[in-house]
Amino acid sequence: MTNELEYNSERSHLIIPEYGRHIQKMVEHAVEIADDTERNRVAKAIISVMGNMNPHLRDVPDFQHKLWDQLFIISDFKLDVDSPFPKPSREMLEERPDRMDYPQNFPKYRFYGNNIKRMIDVANKWEDGPEKEGLIFTIANHMKKSYLSWNKDTVDDKVIFDHLRELSGGRIDVKHTEEDLSDSSDLLRGNKKYAPKKPVKKTHRARSRKRY
Repeated sequence: MTNELEYNSERSHLIIPEYGRHIQKMVEHAVEIADDTERNRVAKAIISVMGNMNPHLRDVPDFQHKLWDQLFIISDFKLDVDSPFPKPSREMLEERPDRMDYPQNFPKYRFYGNNIKRMIDVANKWEDGPEKEGLIFTIANHMKKSYLSWNKDTVDDKVIFDHLRELSGGRIDVKHTEEDLSDSSDLLRGNKKYAPKKPVKKTHRARSRKRY
């Protein structure tokens, strides 16, 4: 009786744990079947059992594709059967995805948002002139408004101009300009204008007066 016990250290590695040990043993058995017809029949039976674990998805084409891919993965890519979908390879599974660029190059100024950075990139491409100058100061005012939304206080225009220069890679430098940005109080007033209003609670006196 003791000799029939199966220890974890003696078992094969469980490749996809969600399907359990029994499915993996069925796949390992299918790999060892010599007859092509019988091996294909068993493979389809295993797919049916795997699909029954998610009955609401088993007839969806994309899910069927996933099941067949998982069947080959569980077999350690050793199963030789006819699949209705292209067979995956070990190299395909181990291939790393392309690295995605971080959307914000200056995360320490994240309160400005990605749209401000995109506007600055556009301004960098414009030729010098009144239109570019107007765009730059429009961006600067948006930056000041965003800064005040985050800081809820006041900010010197020089700080905004320094941030603008940094975010533009040094290509936009207006720190010596004589033109001022919008007043902080005006920008703060604009922010409050679009803030959601809090519901006014009726006092006990008001409710009593309404009753009479």
